Amino acid sequence: MPVVHPVEDLNLLRVDQVGSLVVPADLAAASDQRLRGEMSEGELRETEDKAIRAVMRKQEQVGLPILTDGEFRRRNFQDSFGNAVSGYDTPSLTGAGFRDPQTWRDPNKPGSRTEPNYEAAGPAIATRRATVERLKLKKNVVLDEYKAAAAMTQRPVKVSLIGPDRIAQRFAWEKSKAVYSGLDEFIADVVSIQRQMIQELVDAGCRYVHMDAPGFTAYVDKVSLERMKARGEEPEQNLDRAIRAENAVIEGFPGVTFGLHICRGNPRGVDASGKVQAQWHREGHYDSIAEKLFSGLKHQRLLLEYDSERAGSFDALRFVRKGTVAVLGVVTTKSEQIEQVDAMKRRVEMAAKYLPVEQLAVSPQCGFSSGIGVPQLSEDAEWRKFEILIKTAEAVWGHV
Repeated sequence: MPVVHPVEDLNLLRVDQVGSLVVPADLAAASDQRLRGEMSEGELRETEDKAIRAVMRKQEQVGLPILTDGEFRRRNFQDSFGNAVSGYDTPSLTGAGFRDPQTWRDPNKPGSRTEPNYEAAGPAIATRRATVERLKLKKNVVLDEYKAAAAMTQRPVKVSLIGPDRIAQRFAWEKSKAVYSGLDEFIADVVSIQRQMIQELVDAGCRYVHMDAPGFTAYVDKVSLERMKARGEEPEQNLDRAIRAENAVIEGFPGVTFGLHICRGNPRGVDASGKVQAQWHREGHYDSIAEKLFSGLKHQRLLLEYDSERAGSFDALRFVRKGTVAVLGVVTTKSEQIEQVDAMKRRVEMAAKYLPVEQLAVSPQCGFSSGIGVPQLSEDAEWRKFEILIKTAEAVWGHV
């Protein structure tokens, strides 16, 4: 049985997870029914609760030291902020106004780069939206998620919140000048709202807050950099602003573990045979931003994608701050192929050439799902991959 760290040692967990888990088919169907007005909110909640209880029991059974609700209450992983605030110019996504999400979601291009239509009429942050008034917190989505999940287990529960960098990149500031003078003013509101959300989480007992920051790889991606410049933005200034904002969000919460996850996008495609294959949004190694990013972020844990050549070598880990744990995303969530423990151990050994093994941990490279209705792996593959991570941690560190 895996040796699980006590709650006060969450900084030192050797196995982590990004948050989202494979969505059961009945829950996905119920979520669609709710959007079409064919199911009540209460009926959907019952389906969600049932699915979350089951997935949390399974996490306990495989020995995970930190649990999540699988993000089963979200249509999209970015709903943690998009559904929490008012002020965005967004279309109706329920009832008669229901829009087919395929109008903005990633096209099916297995094995290649792909991107959604950011300018489509879709949800806030998932698509690039303007504001019609200043953002205000209307419902602390992550607080509701945490309270419900924490009541279902004795294990520590983490929650994920989309970070200010991604929120800024998906803000149509040029269409919002009547509301915000620019990105600095907008980000100040985002930081203030997220700090309130986190304070309420902490007051409720949450001790691990996971910040999703997939946008940081835009600063190494040629296409993304060209888009920033075309909008009249200076990428270097954007990066500096983003690091300051991420640090400002987490400042002053003693006893709370903050993890920040960086990846190159989590879409998947399905080939002609029905096999799930990787897709991605960004290309480029960490190297060109590693010194500024890894040494500048003050989070206790950095969850980094390292399951493909797109990430580059572990050399960039030399810039990770002393005391910060680099969580190596060495197990992929984009292929049914199950990794081997010996191969994962070798990956950790390679990383330890650049960062002490005491500052390393392992995880999946990203979540097992990005939302309802997207291609995903089988539940069997998901749990087998978690078992590999647990066995790897036990072999390297003696505990999870």
